[in-house]
Amino acid sequence: MELRAGQRAVVRVAVATLWTCPDAVRPIDTPALGTHVDTGAWIAGMDTDQQVGDCVLSQLLLGEEVLVTEVGPHGWVRVVAVEQAAAGLDPRGYPGWLPTGQLTAAPTNPPAPTGPPAADAPAPTGPLVVDATVTALHATPDGDVRVPGVVLGTRLTPTGPAVDGWRPVHAPGHAEPLWLPDRHTVPLPTRPAAPDEALAVAERLLDVVYIWGGTSPAGIDCSGLVHLAWRRFGVWLPRDAGDQADATTPVELGTERPGDLYFFARPGRGIHHVGIVSALPRPGDDRRMLHACYQRRRVLEERLPDDRTATLVGVHRV
Repeated sequence: MELRAGQRAVVRVAVATLWTCPDAVRPIDTPALGTHVDTGAWIAGMDTDQQVGDCVLSQLLLGEEVLVTEVGPHGWVRVVAVEQAAAGLDPRGYPGWLPTGQLTAAPTNPPAPTGPPAADAPAPTGPLVVDATVTALHATPDGDVRVPGVVLGTRLTPTGPAVDGWRPVHAPGHAEPLWLPDRHTVPLPTRPAAPDEALAVAERLLDVVYIWGGTSPAGIDCSGLVHLAWRRFGVWLPRDAGDQADATTPVELGTERPGDLYFFARPGRGIHHVGIVSALPRPGDDRRMLHACYQRRRVLEERLPDDRTATLVGVHRV
């Protein structure tokens, strides 16, 4: 599909990785580049150094919108991810490069409802969000997989009521509705989520491997974990830790509660890390957090070690 600068587009694969530039892509990155992305295989093939390479900026989920800013060579486009705020980089969103084949033009009209009515299932009334850690979109109920690896937090538009436990949804780049188990989705919340609800989502990602720039349950970084946990509830926090601090409300240290955010910075430098408060603080500065840890290359829950306590600069509430 041909795209042009200034055009809006949406992601058509389950997880699209945002790159610094086309030339930064490594041979190991092949499973993340095509129209049939295998994020799990991509991450499984990396060594620990490749997991934190500086070629990856962020990741976008199926249906996420971008603005094309430049058409590059060999099937690449420069975009801004308009649903991932990055005020210090671009006021429109997070900038980077994507393969053109992972995008399709943004629809100008909503998809029409389809599918037979079911007496025991109401008609769709609003967006859905994937609540399963990972699922897939099928051509028919329990049929061939068309979009594998659809992840937690992906927003979907229903095109009809559930039928025998399967829900038809619109998928970018597909003319006909695709299907997924209805139990894998929930309505996008219309009320503000409580911080401990976001913590509960993040707890489901314990032991997920640390991937610099990752925002999916296949691999994730510290601010990606915060972004994804709140995205599940329809709250789109900025992508990077420093911007997340600017978008949230400081509270007095010692008054934090589970689901709040700890931010960390070294003297004279900007915020470099964020974690989710996982327990009420105890006397003697005994604080705990859940975070995607760069040093240990995984998501873990732990008491703040001394080096973290020394760089703790504040606690904020969403």
